[in-house]
Amino acid sequence: MGAARTSGGSVFLVEDEVMIRMMVADMLEELGYSVVAQAGEINDALKLAQSAEFDLAILDVNVNGKVISPVADLLAARHRPFIFATGYGSSGLPAEYRNRPALQKPFQIETLARMIDHALATPV
Repeated sequence: MGAARTSGGSVFLVEDEVMIRMMVADMLEELGYSVVAQAGEINDALKLAQSAEFDLAILDVNVNGKVISPVADLLAARHRPFIFATGYGSSGLPAEYRNRPALQKPFQIETLARMIDHALATPV
C-alpha cells in the first residue's frame, strides 16, 4: 500500500460497504491505528457514537441511503474529531459540516494519513 508511518490511536469507522470498510481498516492498522468500533448501519453507528471511546471517527457520508448527519451531530457534541469519506465530493457533505475534513473516495493510504493528521491537529 505504500510507505506508512506509525501514529497510534483508536478509530471509530462507519462504512456501509463491507469491502471498503475492511480496506480502510487495513490502511488504518498499517498506519498504526486500531479500529475499536465499526458500523455499517446508521442505528449501530448512533449507538457507538454515544458510547464508544475513540480518538477519531471516519464517517461514510451516505450509509445505506441515509445521511450520516445524526452521527456527526453526536460526535460534535462529544467533541470528537471526525473525517468524512465520500464519493460525492464536498458538495455531498452535510451543509453544516462542510468545514470538516473529507476524503474523496477512492483514496490512498498517504491521503488518509494526511487527513488524520489534519483532523487530530484541528480543535473540535
